[in-house]
Amino acid sequence: MPKDVVPRPDAETLRAADADRHQIADRIKAALDEGRLSLSEYDDRVRQAYAARTYAELLVLVADLPKPGLSAAEVTARREAEARRAARKMPLALMVLWTVWGSLMAVNLMVWFLVSVTVAGDVYPWPIWLLVPGAALGAATVGVQVIRGQQRRR
Repeated sequence: MPKDVVPRPDAETLRAADADRHQIADRIKAALDEGRLSLSEYDDRVRQAYAARTYAELLVLVADLPKPGLSAAEVTARREAEARRAARKMPLALMVLWTVWGSLMAVNLMVWFLVSVTVAGDVYPWPIWLLVPGAALGAATVGVQVIRGQQRRR
């Protein structure tokens, strides 16, 4: 590679091909057919699409348009579903704590079971004491989710 050529890290600075321009023009045409663009907007955007040199210049022309065939209600429903999914997702720290607690509980239950099977007589069920930190962790999880829900409603 010559020394004066600098590699470009982002794909948007790459030059677009005729097929790319045609694909963007088709998306703009679909938006016109769906009534999202006026005829003059369509004209301007198609002219700019065929004059574009890079992907960045092409992508800007369709950035405000949904995929062809999607209605505004479908776009809104998808965004709301994504927001609900993100709100339900537990923070990473809580997931790690639940994993640690579950692992400790499983190991303790297995050891207690093996001891109680191999020893004659009753064995004190010490794994029950792990329910205390489990309950605290459950309360913390519920509290975090409630706080996140209240912040989302504001």
